[in-house]
Order: sequence, then structure tokens, then C-alpha cells
Amino acid sequence: MTGLAKKFTYAGGVRMRPTLSWTPTEDSSTAVASLADVEEVVAAGGVLVLSGAGLSTESGIPDYRSDTGSLHRHTPMTYQEFVASVDGRQRYWARSHLGWRTIARAQPNSGHRAVAELQANGYINSVLTQNVDGLHQAAGAAGVVELHGSLDRVVCLGCKRISPREELDRRLRAVNPGFTAETSRINPDGDVELPAEAVRGFALVDCADCGGVLKPDVVFFGENVPGERVRHCYELVDEAEAVLVLGSSLTVMSGLRFVRHAAKADKPVLIINHGPTRGDVHAKGRLDMPLGLALTELARSLA
Repeated sequence: MTGLAKKFTYAGGVRMRPTLSWTPTEDSSTAVASLADVEEVVAAGGVLVLSGAGLSTESGIPDYRSDTGSLHRHTPMTYQEFVASVDGRQRYWARSHLGWRTIARAQPNSGHRAVAELQANGYINSVLTQNVDGLHQAAGAAGVVELHGSLDRVVCLGCKRISPREELDRRLRAVNPGFTAETSRINPDGDVELPAEAVRGFALVDCADCGGVLKPDVVFFGENVPGERVRHCYELVDEAEAVLVLGSSLTVMSGLRFVRHAAKADKPVLIINHGPTRGDVHAKGRLDMPLGLALTELARSLA
């Protein structure tokens, strides 16, 4: 491991490659929920929403682990690779420089708007999202906790300065005039597939204040969610009356731990997701239904 990697690796961090899937067992199954079941829980109020990539697929941003998810065709950048390798950073920023424009143009879908409406009408207390696309906020949701950060921000690993992504985009355009390439599908982490020859020669820029390494202000695979953020999320779960999971397979512990925490406290957990999730065993039921449709009908019923 290089000196840079040693310097910026979080103490006690979990070193793991992206988890593609988990294997359901008979013990991990849960009851099939109906929209009426979800409505009954949400109508009581005090709901904490935990959303994942499945909520943003209707906005044109793919998820990770569905049958067509991006993990079937690419391995996302890990924290260890990013900090240890200049080549890794060049590859990430070249791909992300093009992909971020697509993320920035994405619009909230009916599911995002329904969550904001349910919050405005007092049914939802908190929104925790594993997504980095900012679409909950764009739809009007307030006080959204971004578990994995946001692609709209950039952090310096040296001085910790946070800066807008637009600022970095302008600087990268200036040192890479005319940079473009034929791209394939965008990934949920905001980068695109690029051939190796398109990446070569892409110029990086350093922190304008201290010359340090710039990183998107998102939690990479292999990196920990900041402890203070995790503690805040546990507090929000404690304050909630119920948890509603939207579009997440809960494969990784980042989101699953909050579902487990709620279930341990005997708070009802309901899941709307396409296919089984790792949290099903902790849930009162799971509804397999398109999220935009389900949430729109829910908001309409409770209006």
C-alpha cells in the first residue's frame, strides 16, 4: 500500500470488494405485502424512508444488483484503488467527468415526488438515501440524509475542503479541451464505460487550496460511512415509528443495519422492491411493485 493509501485509509475500515448478490434461504423469506398493508403503516405517521438505487431507475439511472444492474458488467472504484493509484484516479475521473453530466441532467421521477409529498403531508419524518444523485432533494424532500454522500460535491483528501462539482467540472474542461468519447451505459456511481485508450492522456487537477488529491464526496466501496452520520441515522431510526425501504436489496451492511435496528426495537419494517432483499427476514412484508406506481398510489390514497 502506498503512503497516500496509508495516510487516508480510515482506521477500522472494512476492506471488501463490491458484493454482487446474496443467496436467499427459506429462513430469509418474508410475507407478501399489499399496498393496503403499506398504507396502513404509513397512515400512522412517523415513518423513516430508506431508499436505494431502485428508486432512481425510473429516472434513467441504473441500479447495482437487479438482473440488468451495473455490477453484472463492471466493478466500481474502491477507496483503496483510488487513493493508491494515480492510474486508478485518472480512470475514475475520466469516466466520471463524462458520466456526471448525465447524473446532473437526471430528473426526479414520480416515486421521488411522492416521497416528498408524503413528507410534506406529515407521514414521513426522515429520508435516508443510499443514492448519490440528489433526486430526493430535487423533488422537494427536506432534511435528506445522504448515507453515501453526493456526486454534487468534491472533497480534498488533504485539507478536507468541500467544493461544488461544477467547480471541478470547469477546471477539468479547461485542462482537457474537447475531451469526449463514445460512451456506453452510465453506472449508478456516476461514471461510464470507457475504452482504455480514451482514458490515456486525461489530465487531473489537484486541490486549488493545498494541492491535495480530490475525490468525489461519496463513500466508495471499501470505505466507511462516517461514524457521526451513522450515529445520526440510528437516532432517526429510534425516533421513527416504522421503516419503509424503497428500492434497495439491502445487500450491504450500510443500509441493512438500520433495518435490523428497527426490527430489534419491534418497529414495523415494510419493503417495496423488485425481488427479494437481505432485509426480508426482518420485515413485516415486502411488496414487489414498480416504485413510481406504488408510491404515487400511496400518496394519492393518503392525500
